[in-house]
Amino acid sequence: MLALIGAVPPKKGEPPISEQTQKSGGAIDPDQAKLAFDSADLAIEVFPEKESIAATATLVLTATAALDRLVVDLDRNLPVSAISIDGTALAPKNWTNPQGQLTIMLPYVIGPGNHVTARIAYGGTPHVAVRAPWDDGFVWARTKDGQPWIASTAEGYGCDLFWPCLDFPTGEPGLVTLHITVPKGLSAPSNGVLLGTDRLADGRTTWNWRIKHPNTYGIALSIAPYELVTGSYMSRFGNVIPMYYWYLPGEKQKAEGLFAEFAPTLDFFESTIGPYPFGDEKLGVVETPHLGMEHQTINAYGNGYAKAIEGFDWLFHHEFSHEWFGNQVTAANWDDYWLHEGFASYMQPLYGQWREGEARYISMLDVQRGKIENRAPLVSGTIRDEEDVYEAAKGGPAGDIYYKGSWTLHTLRWLIGDAAFFAATRRLVYGRPDPKPGNFSPRFGSTAEFEALVGQVTGRDYRWFFDVYLRKAALPELITTAQDGGLALDWKVPGDDPFPMPIEISVNGAVSRLEMAGGHGWIALPTGAHVVIDPMARVLKRSMAIEAMQAYRRNLSTAGS
Repeated sequence: MLALIGAVPPKKGEPPISEQTQKSGGAIDPDQAKLAFDSADLAIEVFPEKESIAATATLVLTATAALDRLVVDLDRNLPVSAISIDGTALAPKNWTNPQGQLTIMLPYVIGPGNHVTARIAYGGTPHVAVRAPWDDGFVWARTKDGQPWIASTAEGYGCDLFWPCLDFPTGEPGLVTLHITVPKGLSAPSNGVLLGTDRLADGRTTWNWRIKHPNTYGIALSIAPYELVTGSYMSRFGNVIPMYYWYLPGEKQKAEGLFAEFAPTLDFFESTIGPYPFGDEKLGVVETPHLGMEHQTINAYGNGYAKAIEGFDWLFHHEFSHEWFGNQVTAANWDDYWLHEGFASYMQPLYGQWREGEARYISMLDVQRGKIENRAPLVSGTIRDEEDVYEAAKGGPAGDIYYKGSWTLHTLRWLIGDAAFFAATRRLVYGRPDPKPGNFSPRFGSTAEFEALVGQVTGRDYRWFFDVYLRKAALPELITTAQDGGLALDWKVPGDDPFPMPIEISVNGAVSRLEMAGGHGWIALPTGAHVVIDPMARVLKRSMAIEAMQAYRRNLSTAGS
């Protein structure tokens, strides 16, 4: 997902959704905790003129404890018309959905280890997004020539906006099959592998897709009179990855320009992190009427083919990063959301470095540095829903999960070295040190796991680092004092905890690394020496200049309003 612009929560669309539907993640309902989600078969017909949908979802779940009722999340704006359990139709009195959790009373108790198949027919007017992707729902737009252009987003409020699901990160189904029916002349690219298209008698078409282990909010609908550019990439790991970009008519030259970025970006990620996680499905991108979103194997792109000094499209790159950080490794608790956005944000200056060298890397990081606000810790140590983390108005770290997350990784990489940093990152992403196509699957990760992996690959305890950068809001401050013919340096951190972060010092142009045992150090200085602390900006620390700049901009904004 993209960073929220400003601290004001996005306006919500119509029809109104319940507090339950708006919440994604958080504490898991006790009945839902008894379920393993095997598969979902979703048949969805979209009616652009009515801005409505009609759908049937067939869910296969396994009970991990005895069940007498089935609880799934579904927006109450999509009323249910029929339900069957294992082929037996239920009377309407056997289900209820007052607040966005569909509760189905089962005709018999499902024992542990047994499967249950629920077929749910539903439909209506889905919630409309006002400012997608920062709020969620459907976007009903039109192309320049008046054709329907439709997209869904669901990361903030969750999958229950348009299909019955388990709306928390670990509620991923093992397999999802989609059958998306659209009016004549429209295409419906979606997740995973295209199984085929069915042309109906009146010209409508049904697009059939199948995806393995999808992130629940990553299931997406995209509908328009798309044109398509395709190609393939010969992976460093020996497999061939199909690449697809669906774009609007009249944009062929621009579309081919963006498509030309796909293979080099893939090469960067495969050489830096490891194999593309979904090489047996596709690298897919679709042009959308909103800015973007990391929909697994069908990333949404709406950046208007903007050009930038870095020479690559940041929007495409950011969402593509999430195929590794968000879709391959998913935070089991939204409290660890920074693992998605911090890594995805750091991959951009890393890509700049890979393409052009240190100057580009440093300049891109410098832009991010001015956006760090330090209002709340990145990690609270509690179970949180998505908006608790993403919205500053709810006390969350908001944009810091991007930029402070990125700078935390930048500092960690320098602290422990490239070999250890990328080894720990690779194990976090794939769950193993030697990923190859076919020997890994999407997995769940956490801050605690990443911290443990850093300890494993380095043989050292870095809790002091993670405590300060992730679990505290304020940045460490480096205090310098002229003393005894030299310079004393002392770290000041929240709670006065130990912070033995080394620092580089340039003395008359000669740079050395000063170890700071216990958070303290001293360096001798010749008379009149010119001293620069941390000349290459290796370490994330408090900056009075940045704080003054941010206060100045806030005052300008307040005066302007």
